[in-house]
Amino acid sequence: MPIEDTQQFIEVLEKSGELKRVKTEVDTNLEIAEILRRTMYAKGPAVLFENVKGYDMPVLGNAFGSEKRLAIGLDTSDFTEIGQRIVDMTKMDIPSGLFNKIKKLPELSKMSESFPKQEKNGPVTEVFSDSPSFDKIPIIKSWPKDAGKFITFGLVATKHPETGIRNLGVYRMQILDSTHALMHWQKHKRGALHYDISKEHGKKTEVAVIIGGEPATVFSGVAPVPEGLDKYLFAGITRKKGIKTVKCKTVDLEVPANAEIVLEGYVDPLDIRDEGPFGDHTGYYTPKEPFPTFTLTGIMHRQKPVYLTTVVGKPILEDAYIGKAIERSFLPLIRMFQPEVVDFAMPASAWFQGMAIISIKKQYPGQAKKVMMGLWGLGQLALTKIFVVVDDNVNVHDMDDVIWAITTRTDAARDILIVDNAPTDTLDPASPLLNLGSKLGIDATQKTKEEGYDRPIQELVKPDEATKNLVDSKWKNYGI
Repeated sequence: MPIEDTQQFIEVLEKSGELKRVKTEVDTNLEIAEILRRTMYAKGPAVLFENVKGYDMPVLGNAFGSEKRLAIGLDTSDFTEIGQRIVDMTKMDIPSGLFNKIKKLPELSKMSESFPKQEKNGPVTEVFSDSPSFDKIPIIKSWPKDAGKFITFGLVATKHPETGIRNLGVYRMQILDSTHALMHWQKHKRGALHYDISKEHGKKTEVAVIIGGEPATVFSGVAPVPEGLDKYLFAGITRKKGIKTVKCKTVDLEVPANAEIVLEGYVDPLDIRDEGPFGDHTGYYTPKEPFPTFTLTGIMHRQKPVYLTTVVGKPILEDAYIGKAIERSFLPLIRMFQPEVVDFAMPASAWFQGMAIISIKKQYPGQAKKVMMGLWGLGQLALTKIFVVVDDNVNVHDMDDVIWAITTRTDAARDILIVDNAPTDTLDPASPLLNLGSKLGIDATQKTKEEGYDRPIQELVKPDEATKNLVDSKWKNYGI
């Protein structure tokens, strides 16, 4: 059964030995972040801080900081299932005849079960304040040179001004005062698109910031889902059961009924201020940049909410595990657009957007470059700096195997592709211009005569099967 909210998630994690409670008083100013970083680097448990200095609200961190905890939260041991469900939905034909309708009823029923269901109220509507303030929420400061306290794990809900399709994105928010924060939605993100469209019409963008909820909804906020797919529907697909939503009080948006806290407000295109610096997941401080201001108009929350947070910095921290789940869950979608792809990996040490390794079943010359260009045109992969394409006999998750392929199957002049003046991640500390830089493609597949490789292809060394079977049968006797 899918987990319904953050507090149930805490209970399940604790029973599984995946959570520790800290009763010692801790400070939101740097202390909580330092504890969490040390715990994350040591591959430690989720942490619930029950005694936060100056606040009545507990703080939960590192909740998704392992594959096991993600598997518990998303109720699956195979993250590729999530993407496969989306692929299967795209292949469904809407039945026309009565006989076809009867045959398709089980499939249609499964699909409808994933849709969100609006309720009149829910746990998050237990308390509402129309005189809201950030001051009672234990928002943390992560690094000594951060510009202040930042909301780091808020799911920022907006809807497309023209289509009404709902989006969730995780964009950090720098707290300015009791009712104002800066919205760091990067140029290429969907929330920024909604903001730009509203700005063109001279309107403010209504926003709801969701803190805590079903793990599938939190995952949905981070996941770069295909354009046009409602994030609440994606959450339902992920958990195989639609989420419950409620209407906000001061903005025209729906939010998960099982959330811990919802911050309602709007982003004003006429109120632009400097945001940052902030110690980010690249391992560097991002410098000051202008971003629009969020104005708080209302807060809904449970009677006893938990504040969910995360900290970022030089990999590998909690976001690496979420990224790994995204990598696995979106493999079926990548295969849908690029059928020759066998496997796909985004190493956590490359902060995911920095590098991707793709293995393919190569069938014709130039195919590796074709795959690179196709993937650079696919959603958020447009921001990936480096693609390495290898053959299907190379393990993309084993960097030793990947480096072996690069050094034995790549000729620098022939197999390196550089694309200049291309979109880059806003956070990339190496790009010469903000949001604009270059791409590197490495074709580490075995080359053929059609690709100008005139030498005989050298034979891979392999043990003979008879000796292999002999050693297998006697292995225990060797005492090694």
